Amino acid sequence: MSANAASSKDHKVKEPQPGQPMYGCEHVGRLFNQDQATINMSIQHYKTILRAIFDINPILSHTAKGVDGQVVTSITPTYLCLQCPSTLTDDDLTKHGNKKSHRFYVESRSGALYCQMCDDIVWDPTFEDLRLKKLGTGSFFGSRKRKHEELFAPDPVKDAPQYISTNTTLATCKANGLRGIYNAGATCYQNVVLQSFLHNPILRNFYLSDGHQSGSCDTPHCLSCAMDDMFQEFYASETTNGYTAANILSGFWISENKAFENLVANKEQDAHEFFQFMAEELHERNGDGKRPEIGSEHTCNCIIHQTYYGKLQTSTTCQNCGGVTNQAQSFLDLSVPLENLTQKRGKKNLSNGDGVASTRTQNSVTLQECLDEEYIKSDKCEYRCQNCNSVQQARRQTSIKKLPNVLSIQLKRFEFKQGRNDRAQKIETPVQFPLQLNMLPYTTRARTQDLKDNYELQRSCTYDLLCVVVHVGDMDTGHYISYCRVGDQWFAFNDHKVELAQKSDVLNAKAYLLFYIVRSLS
Repeated sequence: MSANAASSKDHKVKEPQPGQPMYGCEHVGRLFNQDQATINMSIQHYKTILRAIFDINPILSHTAKGVDGQVVTSITPTYLCLQCPSTLTDDDLTKHGNKKSHRFYVESRSGALYCQMCDDIVWDPTFEDLRLKKLGTGSFFGSRKRKHEELFAPDPVKDAPQYISTNTTLATCKANGLRGIYNAGATCYQNVVLQSFLHNPILRNFYLSDGHQSGSCDTPHCLSCAMDDMFQEFYASETTNGYTAANILSGFWISENKAFENLVANKEQDAHEFFQFMAEELHERNGDGKRPEIGSEHTCNCIIHQTYYGKLQTSTTCQNCGGVTNQAQSFLDLSVPLENLTQKRGKKNLSNGDGVASTRTQNSVTLQECLDEEYIKSDKCEYRCQNCNSVQQARRQTSIKKLPNVLSIQLKRFEFKQGRNDRAQKIETPVQFPLQLNMLPYTTRARTQDLKDNYELQRSCTYDLLCVVVHVGDMDTGHYISYCRVGDQWFAFNDHKVELAQKSDVLNAKAYLLFYIVRSLS
């Protein structure tokens, strides 16, 4: 608008009221003390932004285009620049401000004014008056009372079912567990595991139904109490700001669990080890108090055993007499090696003339192929046969005797080589994993029964993907992120940042941990 425009069309700064400042901050004051054209543009643009926030119901709220041009949809508010049409995420504010010298933004959820130089939301009488009018009456032209007929008269357009379905969206802020966790200093390996717990419906229902009575628990620094507090924060509070897992951290740092002493250090650690640590600690706080013994068929009715524990059966068949010895043991997760299968695939590709690409990085395998190696194929061994009363050649095969409700799978990407120079290396082999996983071929029952027409058994062995933990980068300087499913929608969790994700993003990720939930519970 021209500075010479008619004064009747000029916007005015609100007159100061007794006891109130004239401007929200000194920087807004400088903005309003420029020429009339700048004042007109700023107020008009603010009104346009408020209309966009309160009049339009976007299907994907809080959507912004990053500085790299990529569209990002976040559960946290975005910021609409007051001085240009840009919509920015919290991370891009500084870059945009430095590049354009734009310092004022409107928060996409409330319409409040944010001053970058103050690094805070500021209450400015002129802007706040417009915001309150828009919120109260839907108009910027005062607060006249509408007649009863205007308020309740039917609207043939807006009352139409098609209009309602098109313009109705879920609340942008609701207690559905969508919230990030702040990184407290190389704690991303903890954050991804905690997110997998938070979006596990079995654990969620347990803690939200007072499964652990934290009010009457007298265990100091109890990790189960800390988990109970965290579930309450995520599902009983309508906020999407990052969460500081202080109680989890304090309980973790002072834990007396000697098996996980190496985790207590201010540097990047293994997410799989932290998952095992948390499962063991929560079992001790909610179960029989006994530590699960490796290799034993430990039974317990605690929430952790009901959720994650299954049973393996190892069958050893003597090649001399045909006698079979079965041994069962409990498992928290399935650890699936990648190195041998990757090397086999690399050699096969080379023999087929497929090039000389590194076998550690380029030859993709499927999750089913990895499971076949461990739970369908057998290997040779020697053992002392009770029938022969001597050491005999045998074949050993492992199968799953009992599947858990939530199946945890570790893809062993980190291999430690022992020798003259001990060294560790990361296996970057892409592993193709499905959204739906059939575990029936790997069960003990599949070895002994005709399963073609047993649909109920097949259904009980069908799992849906729930969460994926990904390690990005090198072993010593890498970073953990995760993908979790909420209903039918996937979200990417990167510490305190939470963004919408596509199924293709999930399936193309180089997974380290996979969590599947049995379909009957998903």
